[in-house]
Amino acid sequence: MPLSFLVSLALLAFAGNSVLCRLALSQYQMDATSFTLLRLMSGAGMLYILVSLKGVKIFTAHQSIKNITYQEWLKAFYLFVYASCFSFAYLLLDTAAGALILFGCVQLTLMLFEIANGKKNTLIQWLGMSIAISGFVYWALPSAQTPSIEGAVLMALSGIAWAFYTLAGKGSLQASVDTTKNFVLSMPFLILLIPSYWLMTPFQVNPIGIVLALLSGAITSALGYWIWYLVLPKLSTLSAGALQLSVPILAALGGIIWANEAIALSFIIASSLVLGGILLVMLPAKRN
Repeated sequence: MPLSFLVSLALLAFAGNSVLCRLALSQYQMDATSFTLLRLMSGAGMLYILVSLKGVKIFTAHQSIKNITYQEWLKAFYLFVYASCFSFAYLLLDTAAGALILFGCVQLTLMLFEIANGKKNTLIQWLGMSIAISGFVYWALPSAQTPSIEGAVLMALSGIAWAFYTLAGKGSLQASVDTTKNFVLSMPFLILLIPSYWLMTPFQVNPIGIVLALLSGAITSALGYWIWYLVLPKLSTLSAGALQLSVPILAALGGIIWANEAIALSFIIASSLVLGGILLVMLPAKRN
């Protein structure tokens, strides 16, 4: 399949994942712990079934828990931190403020990684990144309420964890196996969430919330992250970061299409800036 098609699928999955999470937590009042548990567990189950049907073994018969590498555990931990902090942060933040903090931290982390590693991007690429960021801020900032400190910290941690999860995926040689391992190995970390039922968010679920969590885990998370790991080795770090700035725009576009929301001039301007900036970032790599 063309790279552009796969990237589009991954970004649409990210946008859909945000929508499902917000619906479950805000509209259907599901607790963040249960949502995260169901999301990661259903994602692990879906991926394990799919790779098993392909005849691929995630863990060999001779591999014990002691043989799992530190890097494998670390990627699973990144996934766990991202998913859990994301859910709890959105209990305290509105959509716009959450998007600003999340994608701002993702972008900042990836850019700092580029600079620290002496990566030489072209002036056109940096210009494109600046334009995309300005468009993103222009769209989200006016509607963002003043965030709570706790929510901002949680979402910042989520963004940093996702940035490192993205960086880890650039070295992926088997996207299906690596993504499945990440989800399966995140299961032990879920124990850390159990005390939150007594300390933070009491158990509160309903049938619709459960369905939304399962869809988020099995479809938009599991399959979306699989595709993301499939395309990451073919993208530069700067391109991977710039492309993700389009996720809030795609989520807003979904609202326009499916919820008959009005098309605001600010959305048209922001979309043009973000997509134009992404094009400038991607052009040098396309030319090479």
